[in-house]
Amino acid sequence: MAKRELFGRCPYVTAQKVLTGKWSMFLLHLLSDGPIRFNELQRRMPEEMTHTTLSRQLKTLEQEGLIIRTEYQQIPPKVEYRLSEIGEKFKKVLSVLEVWGNEYIEYWNTRKETDVDT
Repeated sequence: MAKRELFGRCPYVTAQKVLTGKWSMFLLHLLSDGPIRFNELQRRMPEEMTHTTLSRQLKTLEQEGLIIRTEYQQIPPKVEYRLSEIGEKFKKVLSVLEVWGNEYIEYWNTRKETDVDT
């Protein structure tokens, strides 16, 4: 079966497709604490990211239904992003990924120490 045939039927292929983009999970993590403005998101990114790249990633997450973009009609313009209802449900996944990520970091550091000792 081709991947496109599995989308919407296989949870792993569906999740992989929806979470495309280098920073999608990190952005969802940042938004898990509540609404954040665009410039604040850009400041919190661990690497330099252009306005265009961040905007594109946020648009993709919005199109997938994981986040909601709210534009306020004021001067200066204000745009906030927050998790949607289905995005909120992803917080459970982020929590489990955090635990696994920390375990992997510990494993990786132990492995590096072992490699240095040999």
